[in-house]
Parts: sequence; structure tokens; C-alpha cells
Amino acid sequence: MKYAPAPSLLFENNRRRFTERMQAGCIAVFSTNDSFPRNADADYAFRPNSDLYWLTGIDQEDTHLILFPDCPVTELREVLFIRETNEELTIWEGPKHSKERARELSGIHTIRWSTTFEGQLHPLMTYAKGCYLNTNENDRLGNFLPDSSHRLAARLQSRYPLHDYHRAAPLFAQLRSRKQTEEIDMLKEAVKITGDAFCEILPKIKPGIWEFDIEAELIRSMLKNRAHGFSFTPIIASGASACILHYTHNDRICADGDLILMDFGADYGHYAGDMTRCVPANGRFSARQKQLYDAVLRVQTEATKLLTVGRTLNEYNQASALIMQEELLSIGLLTSEEVKNAPLDAPAYKKYFPHGTGHFLGIDVHDIGERYGQLDEGMVITCEPGIYVRAEGIGIRIENDILITANGPMNLMEGTPIETEEIEHLMNA
Repeated sequence: MKYAPAPSLLFENNRRRFTERMQAGCIAVFSTNDSFPRNADADYAFRPNSDLYWLTGIDQEDTHLILFPDCPVTELREVLFIRETNEELTIWEGPKHSKERARELSGIHTIRWSTTFEGQLHPLMTYAKGCYLNTNENDRLGNFLPDSSHRLAARLQSRYPLHDYHRAAPLFAQLRSRKQTEEIDMLKEAVKITGDAFCEILPKIKPGIWEFDIEAELIRSMLKNRAHGFSFTPIIASGASACILHYTHNDRICADGDLILMDFGADYGHYAGDMTRCVPANGRFSARQKQLYDAVLRVQTEATKLLTVGRTLNEYNQASALIMQEELLSIGLLTSEEVKNAPLDAPAYKKYFPHGTGHFLGIDVHDIGERYGQLDEGMVITCEPGIYVRAEGIGIRIENDILITANGPMNLMEGTPIETEEIEHLMNA
């Protein structure tokens, strides 16, 4: 693996925290993600199921986990199933985890080959009163595709219809959103790699550079620092393309006078960085670009202060939007009449700021969490206000990753250039 793995104690504690919330006499069963075919005989790069990785630290395909804290057989209370290496597989793909390596990474004592998973599961199900199953319940999910977890759930519910079944997803939303010390360390490294890549690219940006040249330089920097790759498809949007929120073509030439919006992050140890900065292609902000950029930065500064224990993510997004609305009024993009006459379901600020201010961050860039639950210590939330003036072809978004602590918000991207003067200085060094 490219990254330095987190200590097994993290995953041991994660399993303990999960099983403590299970009902007595219940079993929990998990499978990792499928390997998805791309075309012909090629597959997409494999990524483990986030919940199973959070429980085990194993990022290998064909992995399964059984948790049964009340099992009468002590050594079967935690069982990890991994793919067995053989000579042919080693020739084509290289060796897979040995049982010893899987035990070292996960802290699980009982390791068995995945070919024995179904046979081992049956007797344990007969002893269990109920079963926890997991599916993707991220509230931002747009496309639903049945996966290995759904097939497992359907198979068990069909074979054992008299068991009580429970959703694991609400437990993960509570637990994964509150990061442990080791997870914060992984996130800090992902953020550092992201920030370093941004600083490296700045002197190389000149009018005439292609958006994909910037993308290539960013991934080069991140890979040499042991990132797995981008934590999501990067947005490198110059000029009017920056007004397209999910622009990913990255295929335009950056012209003299353009602003370039870069929204990207490093994946380190399956933890995501997520940063957005805007820079002038020619190394100098115009007066109008600086006016709008500084307006977004002022909103971000004030919105960051809202990330405190006790507030909800939804309240944070709503309060941040009102800060943005006041800023849009102050710089003349909105009038008081427009604000007053706008319908409740389409507030005036939406014309220039159509998205939320932040989301949970962790193993997934849009991590799971309780949108209407109270923010707590250890949660990491993005702060990413933006102003998009389509009539002028200017789109500006500025994003930092914020750790919530008992003493207030902590900017994990502290020190990464953000002021216009800092950016200009590095671009013209």
C-alpha cells in the first residue's frame, strides 16, 4: 500500500464502539464493495466499502466481516474473511494479505478465507436473535445500484425470514462522523498533501496552460507524497466554466484574464482532503475579481465561526447562507427589494450562491453524518461559500476543512495560501 496504515488500535476501538450499540444477542454481517467491470476485461480501480474499512482497515476485495459479541464461542465473536492467495493469483495480481498481515492491520484474531464465509455464517445466524445489515444510506445518494451489501441483505432475509433485522447505517452515521485521534491524523496528512500540491502548481500557472495540465501537476505532486490519488474527480474550471458547479471536463485553455477555480483533494489512507482555491491565470487579480474573491473570503471567515458544538449541519448551512446574502447586498449584486420579494423556497441569494456551505468529511469526501443532529467534537466539516456571476463569467469558491473542537473550530488548512496577496506572491515568485 502507498500510505502508512493507521494503527490497528483504531479499528479495534471502532468495532468496540459499534458493538456496544448493538442490541443483545444480535450479529452484524458486512461485505466489501464489488469490483466493477469497466469495458472488455478491464475493471475500475477497486475501492473498499467505507464502513467495512472503518471497522477493519482492510482495503482488499472479497472481504467479509462477522461481529457477534454475544456468540457462545469466544473466538467467533469477531471473524474476518479475506481472499486466499494462490500461485496463479500471485503471478497475475501479486500476493494478497496473509492471515498474519490481516491480523496485524485489523487487530482481529480469527481470520479465515473468504471461500468459507457462507458456511461459517449459517451456524452463527442460527444462534443470533437478530441481524444488523448495512446499505448505502448517504442522504446525498443520487443513483441507486444494488451492490454486494444489498445482495447480502436480500439473501439473508430470504433464508432467515424470522430473524429481526436492524439497520447498521444509523450507527455508522453517529460513529464515523466523530473522528478518533488516529483518523484526524490521517485527515491532516490528506490535507497537507492537498495544500502542498496547490503551492507547487502556483508558479507553473500561466496564460495558455490547459486545465488538464494543472490536473496532471496536482496528481503528480500528490502521488509522490503517498496519496492514493484524488479523493474525488477534480474540478479545474477556468473562466465561465467555474460557474458550472460540478464541471469536470478540465479540457479548456486558461486564457489571460481568466480566474481558475481548483476544487480537489488527496486521498490518503482512504481519508479525503477537500480544498477549493481560485487563482488568476496571469498571476494578478483584477479589481473586480479581487472584490468578489474578498467577499467570498469574508463569508468564509464568518461562516467558520459557526462550526461549534451544539449547532446542526442544517443550521450551519442556513446561517451561512444569510451571511452570504448580506455580503451580496453589500457589494451590490442583490438589492433589498430582491431579497424582500423573493419566495421562501427560492431566496434571492440562490441566484449567486446555489449550494450549501459545508458537508461532513472523512473516509468519503461527502461523508455520512446526521444532518439534523448536533455537531460534536471530532467532526470535520467543510466551509466552502461561493459567488457565481454568470453574466460576467466569474465563479469563485473558497474551501477549507474544519475540525470541531471543544475550544471552537480548527482550520486544518491553516497555512495554505488563501489571501489574494499570498496567491499572487507565489504565482510571481
